[in-house]
Amino acid sequence: MAKDSDLLLLENQICFPLYAASRMIIQAYREPLEELGITYPQYLVMMILWEKDGLAVNEIGKKLFLDSGTLTPLLKRLESHNLIKRVRSEEDERKVEIQLTFQGKSMKSKAEKIPSKIMECLNSWDQKSLVNFKSEVNKLVETLNQP
Repeated sequence: MAKDSDLLLLENQICFPLYAASRMIIQAYREPLEELGITYPQYLVMMILWEKDGLAVNEIGKKLFLDSGTLTPLLKRLESHNLIKRVRSEEDERKVEIQLTFQGKSMKSKAEKIPSKIMECLNSWDQKSLVNFKSEVNKLVETLNQP
């Protein structure tokens, strides 16, 4: 058990390696995403829409753990790049659906190369270790997301 005086040592914090790894992995995405003209958070939105187009803003927010105050400016930038369009639902005017434009849909084929580029950065990890690590991180996210 760590002494009370050791509790604030950076090396004893679980948050720091997660923070550092997150920054580094996002940095690895920077170059391939610059070729597409989008940022990492915009890429996350695009991946969600490539999987299922026409989602409501709040559905995207739930998937990304983002509130509308953070998500709305992100969506506006994607819309200004003509990658998405925001459409009011005909059934419920309060609901805004996000739809890919032709340009947004066609970007998917260029983006399909990105995961293999990221895997090159992780070449010292075998597939099984990566799958196990992702599973453990997902459990951590679920635990922290409990009300």
